[in-house]
Amino acid sequence: MKLATTILLVISAQIASAAEHPNVLFIYTDDHSHRTISCYPEAYPWAKTPNIDRLASQGVRFESAYIGTWCMPSRATLLTGHHQFGVASMRMEGPYPGSAYDPEKCPFWPKVFRENGYFTAQIGKWHTGVDTGFGRDWDYQIVWNRPKHTTNHQNYYYDQPITYHGGKTEVLKRYSTDQYTDWAIDFMKGEGRDQKKPWYLWLCYGAVHSPYTPADRHLKEYAGSNVPTPADVFPPRPGKPDWMQKIDFWTKGPDGVPMSRKRTLTSWVQQYHQAVKAIDEGVARLMTTLEETGQLENTLVIFTSDQGFAWGQHGFRHKVAAYDANIRSPLIISMPGRVPQGRVCPNPVGGVDLVPTIFSFAGIEQPWEMHGHDLTPLLKNPQAEWPHPVLLAATGRKYGSDTDVLPTGEEIFHGPIPWYVMLRKGKYKYVRPLVKGELEELYDLKAEPEELKNLATDPEFRKTVSDFRAAAVVELKRTGAGFADRMPAVRSGMK
Repeated sequence: MKLATTILLVISAQIASAAEHPNVLFIYTDDHSHRTISCYPEAYPWAKTPNIDRLASQGVRFESAYIGTWCMPSRATLLTGHHQFGVASMRMEGPYPGSAYDPEKCPFWPKVFRENGYFTAQIGKWHTGVDTGFGRDWDYQIVWNRPKHTTNHQNYYYDQPITYHGGKTEVLKRYSTDQYTDWAIDFMKGEGRDQKKPWYLWLCYGAVHSPYTPADRHLKEYAGSNVPTPADVFPPRPGKPDWMQKIDFWTKGPDGVPMSRKRTLTSWVQQYHQAVKAIDEGVARLMTTLEETGQLENTLVIFTSDQGFAWGQHGFRHKVAAYDANIRSPLIISMPGRVPQGRVCPNPVGGVDLVPTIFSFAGIEQPWEMHGHDLTPLLKNPQAEWPHPVLLAATGRKYGSDTDVLPTGEEIFHGPIPWYVMLRKGKYKYVRPLVKGELEELYDLKAEPEELKNLATDPEFRKTVSDFRAAAVVELKRTGAGFADRMPAVRSGMK
């Protein structure tokens, strides 16, 4: 009787520990627009992602998620819980995408999970400093270290130099999306990890970044697909800032069809969507593995991307810019029993919100002040009131205190796009360029989701613009932006 009682107590303790410290599977894609996911109403009608859709039916899908503006700062945010301007010591150096940081000044939070009994793992693309943190932040790591291997930084799908657990590096010849999924499945089944510990796995796919290479089995997908020409693919773009009049990624082909690099818009978008298919298949295999291994009930699953990607909208074939077409990510969060199923959250959220949310689910106290807000209230009631605005600050290739004093001239541009501050709250989005005398922007995304009509030029919205301008400064100061009081004056465009 005493032995039976002891066994029951041990089992009960294990169940209680599992509930308190669930596993976390964070699926993270690259340059991946929400428009490719068929459960999003903005998706093309021919796009099909049944397995990601199924994940959404098992959890909460967020209508508007702003995870980052481009690859590296988005990842830096998800390792620190800070906006780009708060990521201390992070810097670009040497040939692109070479980068470095001081781990004492810029600690990554997976280290804290290790210290609190988690087994931490990262698989796939690494893009945040040459130091990948193996042995400090990660117990298990199989990665393509882009900042270290700068000569092949575009090898997103084949021929990647993969480093295994901080040791040997070998060239991967297999299609990366499939291989990353296989490694993740092996890990979830117990290979290479302490099976007595809860685990955190950050699975970082390289898809669907350029060159947008589909798996061979998907090369015939979406034949005959049609992509409507966006309204403002070509200039002029009335009401937009001066820099937007110069965006010219596309030229007019026969019958005015948008062309880029001698290919039509439709052919580019078709190929891009083909490359998503392997991700969708991977999601199915990952979720099946969780179910078959009895881990589904105790695993928080997050699916998102570093940012979106525009195909013709506002003239872009690019990310970075503050328009939803460029940067809006898919975001789905699922966990049976703790997250309601098949719900949609209309409240805009940001990448900085994901880190405190993960800490909350894991039952671990935040080790430092995070810039975001725990999304647990929205995961309990997706329709709940949410007082927090979403802030994004795009500061090019500068991080931390290097952004305290804003550059001028061409240095304030990241490619064709100027540094900016974006604030999203409710139905409105406000964008303040960090260029003196440039036009600010305001959009009503419920009335006009295409963001063609800049309300900052309309006198009826003078007060709204003023309120958002002030609110952006408040949020910058709350999160410690050194340039909050140094931003150049902008113009509203009102007459």
